[in-house]
Amino acid sequence: MVRPSSDAEMIAGVRPLIPALRRYARALLRDGDEADDLVQDALERALRRWAQRQPGMSARGWLFAILHNLAIDRLRRRARQGVAEPLEAVPAARLVTPAGQEEALARADILRLLDRLPEEQRAALLLIGVEELSYGEAALVLGVPVGTVMSRLSRGRERLRRLAEGADTGRPALRIVR
Repeated sequence: MVRPSSDAEMIAGVRPLIPALRRYARALLRDGDEADDLVQDALERALRRWAQRQPGMSARGWLFAILHNLAIDRLRRRARQGVAEPLEAVPAARLVTPAGQEEALARADILRLLDRLPEEQRAALLLIGVEELSYGEAALVLGVPVGTVMSRLSRGRERLRRLAEGADTGRPALRIVR
């Protein structure tokens, strides 16, 4: 059970992070409603386990780690289940992508390119490039060493650049070995 004074401290620490959590969840799941559910699940889990948080641990990194792990669980579950919605049950808004402004098209292009990255590179790019987490916070979220985050970020940036230039075929480059 959380003490009342801890509740106020917890709310003050968590509330400013909710927009960034929603943005990261939407980037991972590509579905606004599902992302909002994910953020709610992450916040519920954080509330239940707030007292278990290690002293001195960043609330931001801890919340992103919870959200990230829940998102990975959902994505794996989604991959196992596949999409099985009858066409009649799908809202028309999801079936039609309105042709819009160039910005929306550019954003969609970037999201498509991000989808082509391996999951670990995409997560590193989103956490550091979009959510502005430090390398240490991203390492905590992803459960890997800081050096691994840095190499994933570097490889992700390079591959994203090559994809944007149309130079990435998805196959590793051949090297001459002597």
